[in-house]
Amino acid sequence: MRRSQPKLIGGVIDSAIRELGIGKRLKDFELLEKWPQIVGEQIAKVTTPQRMENGKLFIHVSKSPWRNELVFLKRALIQKINMVMEQDIVKDIIFR
Repeated sequence: MRRSQPKLIGGVIDSAIRELGIGKRLKDFELLEKWPQIVGEQIAKVTTPQRMENGKLFIHVSKSPWRNELVFLKRALIQKINMVMEQDIVKDIIFR
């Protein structure tokens, strides 16, 4: 009887994530978790990431003047998010 070689746990986990088809959802949750580090303390104080849906990131903004400012920063925020996440996962941001 032949023994198989031991596998690295990281490879096993990556394989399981691919087989289960949950890689994209994990990236979405990772983004929501990293939001304060990505946007910085000042923006994080007035925003709450709510969810990712079909490439759209939904953000609750607690103060309307900030909402207007963030609309102007949208393109830069999308670029920064995708750079930090090392993947183009955000296509649009919806500020509410």
